[in-house]
Amino acid sequence: MTVQADVDLDLVLADIETLVSCESPSDDLDAVARSADVVAALGERLLGAAPERIVIDGRSHLRWRFGDPVVLLVGHHDTVWPLGSLRRLPFRIDDGVLRGPGCFDMKTGVVMALHAVAALPDRTGVSILITGDEELGSPSSRELIEQEAVGCAAAFVLEAAAGGGAVKVARKGVSLYRMHVGGRAAHAGLEPERGVNAAVEAAHLLLAVAELGDPAAGTSVTPTLLHAGSTTNTVPADAEFAVDVRVRTLAEQDRVDTALRAIPATLPGATVRVEGGPNRRPMEPESSADLFREAVAIAEQADLTPFEGVAVGGASDGNFTAGLGVPTLDGLGAVGGGAHADDEHVVVAMIPERIRLLQGLISAALAGREAPVGERA
Repeated sequence: MTVQADVDLDLVLADIETLVSCESPSDDLDAVARSADVVAALGERLLGAAPERIVIDGRSHLRWRFGDPVVLLVGHHDTVWPLGSLRRLPFRIDDGVLRGPGCFDMKTGVVMALHAVAALPDRTGVSILITGDEELGSPSSRELIEQEAVGCAAAFVLEAAAGGGAVKVARKGVSLYRMHVGGRAAHAGLEPERGVNAAVEAAHLLLAVAELGDPAAGTSVTPTLLHAGSTTNTVPADAEFAVDVRVRTLAEQDRVDTALRAIPATLPGATVRVEGGPNRRPMEPESSADLFREAVAIAEQADLTPFEGVAVGGASDGNFTAGLGVPTLDGLGAVGGGAHADDEHVVVAMIPERIRLLQGLISAALAGREAPVGERA
């Protein structure tokens, strides 16, 4: 394996500042396009090659390929922060802590990936995919990620580390639903008995849906956004609510999906329609076990700060790669905290360590085997 002894931290920090200073809220296509320009320029300077720019549904993604992919690095350059956030939370470094909107999730990780690959003596077999819609659930980039991952020996996800610098060895799967309830309108004062109250039916349904959770199995089933009715003096003719499901295993994801679709209406005349389903399969511990052992060995050999492997409830694009059976290790990006919050921050001293760890992991995966050459988009 190749682990670079020195990292030009000043250059890395300057590149992070450049990227953080280009705001990129996911729902602003122009802003994400500008951010893609910045990432492309940084990568071209470091790697000596321009990326392939892939625009899907107006969303800008970037891909660098060095031969047939054996190792896939995955990151995203979009953020949850609206335009103007930098005026309130400007990029800065104080007492060894870097701050700024999107620095932790996950612009530092993007810069780390580019620097790690740039320092490799041989990049053959490496693919870097930086997407522009992860914070929205990767609606346009999911197929791209999965196509790029097929046949790879390893996928490394540059999402930020967990608490204390832990890497992420498992992630919960996600299912997203919208429950539609149909009723019948009537005047709430003159003849309410002629109506079928969709709000009341939704209340019954909410309770039944919430009961599908299983805390012992790590399964949460959470009704969230709710809407019913049209006016205050009308029996609601329709209602709907969203449901967020998080699971540790595919079996639990399937159980909840089947059970949720089988819940019947309670009120005579009411109807229930289910929209949605599994969005991301769980990233189960088996998908990361060998890579985590390799990471620990690299850290010991290179005298890096020890770290743990943890399971987390949030999902990432690593769920997609792991769901294909590709060995996947996540949380290899910045060490810090405060994702999506005003105290978002990165510990500067850990940036060189994580770049060196990533280099070692890439080198080990490239040395392990060549990926089979298949059809790729």
